[in-house]
Parts: sequence; C-alpha cells; structure tokens
Amino acid sequence: MSVIIIYLIVFVLLLVAELFYFRIANKYNIIDKPNERSSHNYITIRGGGIIYWVAALLYALFNPSEVGWWFLAGITLMAGVSFRDDIKGLGQKIRLFFHLLAMTCAFYLANVFGVYPWWGIIIGYILFTGIVNAYNFMDGINGITGLYTLAVLLPLTYVNNYVQTFTKNDFLLFPLLASIVFLFFNFRKQAKCFAGDVGSVSIAFWIVTLLLLLIIKTENLVWIGFLLVYGVDTICTIGHRIYLKQNIMEAHRLHFYQILANECKTDHREVSLSYFMAQLLCSTLIIALYPIVGWWIFLLLVATLVVIYGMKFRLMKTAIIEK
Repeated sequence: MSVIIIYLIVFVLLLVAELFYFRIANKYNIIDKPNERSSHNYITIRGGGIIYWVAALLYALFNPSEVGWWFLAGITLMAGVSFRDDIKGLGQKIRLFFHLLAMTCAFYLANVFGVYPWWGIIIGYILFTGIVNAYNFMDGINGITGLYTLAVLLPLTYVNNYVQTFTKNDFLLFPLLASIVFLFFNFRKQAKCFAGDVGSVSIAFWIVTLLLLLIIKTENLVWIGFLLVYGVDTICTIGHRIYLKQNIMEAHRLHFYQILANECKTDHREVSLSYFMAQLLCSTLIIALYPIVGWWIFLLLVATLVVIYGMKFRLMKTAIIEK
C-alpha cells in the first residue's frame, strides 16, 4: 500500500470520526454557551479537537511500536482529564496531576530518565507543562488553534526532512491531517465546533513531545522558538495581569488576539491568520539565520514581538474612548 493511500485513509477516518463525534455531542449536549468572557456569541459544539486524540490512536495502530503506545498513553491522560473538564469541570490540582503523569510518558519516550540530572528533569516538567497550559489559554477564537498548529508542524516537518531527522514523518503528518480536518469545521465565520480543552491540550502535548525529541536530538533549545508568538503573548499577558493584581488562573480577555477580536472587532479568521503567518515567519527566520548569527536572531524576534504586543495597550485605550 502506497504512502499516499495510507494518508488518504487516515484523512477519511479522521473526517468520519469528527462527524461521528458531532452526533454524540449533539445527543449529550456537549456544547459551548457564550458568556461575558467569550469571543463568540452563539452556541457551538465543544470538544471537536478530540480529533487529535483519534489521530494519536491511528498513529499507534499504524506504527505499533513501544514509542507509539507510550505516546498514546500520555495523550490519553491529557485528553481524558481535559474532556472531563470540558463536560463538568475539574479542579486545577487534578488537571495538573494528570498533566505531570502525561509528561512522564513523554519523558520516558524521549529517554530522559537516567540521562539528565534530576534538576534538569524538574525544569523540563515545569517548562513543558507550562507550554501545554499556555497553548490551551491561547485557544479562544475561530481557527487560531488549528492554524497555529500548522505554523508549528510545517517547520518541524521541514527540519525533520532537511536539517535533522528526529522522528518518523508519520508522527508529524498525522497531526497535520487532523488539523486540516478540524479547520474545515472550525475556520469559519460561524464555526461548527470548538477545540475545547481536549483539543488544545492534546495537540499541545503532541507538539511538546515533538519539540522535546528535537531538542534532545540536536542538544539545542533554539527550537523552542517555534512557539515564540504564543510564548511572548502568554508571558506578556501574565505580566500584565499580575500588574493588574488579577488571578492569572481565571478566564480573561487580555491576550493580544482577544483585544483584536473583541475590542477592535477584527474578524476572527484574520486574527488567526496573522498569528499563523507571524509564527511561520519566526520559524523560517530561525531555521535560516540561526546557523549564521546564533541566538541573536532569537533575541531579535523576541524584542520585535514584545514591541508588537505593546500595541495592545494603545488599541485598548482607543476602544475605551470609542465606547
């Protein structure tokens, strides 16, 4: 069976799985109702991002190796606790416990234990669990999770094929196919479904696992720049909320993309596309220029994104005046 036919089969299976989930969600009322902190104003199916867990299951079935099953165990822990949280809500400590268990699976897959010092592993837990949660926090408007995921996976695929092989191509292409299926239903003026925590957390775990494998293979942290746009937005927003003396774990509407979508009334799809293009540009510059100028390109990109983020405050002030 040719590779193209296999990927076509996977794509069809993912599409069927998504449509089947819609039937279940409608039957059991798994929906997202808008509130004062929402960026949408219509009832929508929640949890459409479960397609990423289905993609992980298919990956394990098509690649029945120890690596595939360990990854499936980790993403199942992530998806399971997140899906339960989507439906009825869970405490932060329970979610954190399952996230740490899932990261343990990823660390075992990447052969971290017994190779790196205990303090390095602890830093890894904090860093990568934080990335997973930041990815989840950034999920709030139509298309942003699916498109940003493409902006991360496409450069990773390029690196895997032309710079440094660090995993099987299937491990990159299965989530790419899942993103395309999800975007078909989500990247619309009125989305058919939202990713939900189950979707954003699951794909975040997949991306974190890929970055972990690449970082260990190359012994270089620069690849964390493939999440630079989300990273700058998240860290700057946390700083802003601390300055305002807000609880950073509570829902809010202070991310840059939320200001653009809610206060400036910019079309959600345009905002999502801008994040996609910004991250794709950052990743391309890192791949092309890091071998020449080193970490200076990373620092220059961070500084540029921080300046762009600073525009948020002017936009907020303008929106208040207009109101």
